[in-house]
Amino acid sequence: MQLQFSFIIPVYNRPDETQELLQSFFGLKTDTKFEIVIVEDGSTISSKAVVDAFTSSLDISYYFKENSGPGDSRNFGMQKAKGNYFIILDSDCILPENYLFEVEKSLKANYVDCFGGPDAAHHSFTNLQKAINFSMTSFITTGGIRGNKKSVDTFQPRSFNMGLSKEAFLASGGFGFIHPGEDPDLSIRLWNLGFKTKLIPEAFVYHKRRISWSKFYKQVHKFGLVRPILNNWHPSTKKITYWFPTVFSLGLVVSLLLLFFQIKFFIAFYAFYFVLAFLIALYTTKNLLVSVLSLLAITVQFFGYGYGFLKSTLAINVFKNNPETHFPNLFFKSS
Repeated sequence: MQLQFSFIIPVYNRPDETQELLQSFFGLKTDTKFEIVIVEDGSTISSKAVVDAFTSSLDISYYFKENSGPGDSRNFGMQKAKGNYFIILDSDCILPENYLFEVEKSLKANYVDCFGGPDAAHHSFTNLQKAINFSMTSFITTGGIRGNKKSVDTFQPRSFNMGLSKEAFLASGGFGFIHPGEDPDLSIRLWNLGFKTKLIPEAFVYHKRRISWSKFYKQVHKFGLVRPILNNWHPSTKKITYWFPTVFSLGLVVSLLLLFFQIKFFIAFYAFYFVLAFLIALYTTKNLLVSVLSLLAITVQFFGYGYGFLKSTLAINVFKNNPETHFPNLFFKSS
């Protein structure tokens, strides 16, 4: 099979990030031809002028549509694309020079209809971006679900760095209208259709995440809200480990309260965990400040996700609320 790659990039109010991403395509070490499809998802800050500056040097097309969310925008881009294999990126990513080479090498050696790659922090990122990247990718926090080499057969690609064949797109209908959570939902539906997914560890991207503490909390809180919905849609994928952030957060609160009664055993466990996380962060990032900020990022991540997961579980499974009416901000409508 001759692979013809189309990069699909939805954009929403991010012309600066789009320019950085498009610039990184010039550094790719590959002889493989590819096209780039930019889908402007109803932005009020247009990226068209940025894209126009690259049209003479890259095979690139630009489309503007009404805002309907990243999932629908990716579907729109794949419908417009000419290739038979789509590579989906977030606009705040930067490609390392070997990215496409590693993708093509891996697919030729072991073809699958859907792959995912990890994300990493570039040396130019801010300390906050590096700390959040550590919290989102470290084995000690997420279990490595965004790039765990042991999860080859059950890996759920994330849409900031994801490949999907045209055949799999047509069979599955692409992404749904939940967000976040549209990418694991698609992965599970692909498995049910008989398609395989895999991780390509070498095909990583630099994921910039221009984000503040408050935005990070809102992001992980939504991740927590979405997971019980996905568990109900796909019961076979439920895992007890999804409860870990909730249990961890409640346990930390209880441990702090027990200190008033001179009960120190439980808080000692958390102290050990955070010391271990700090040492791993220091070894990984080689930066003392980033390591300290990583502890705050871990706390924000666990509390945001854990609270969201608990709230959604109670709302949907206990009080039997309809997810789309109870959490309307998690769902987009088709354009």
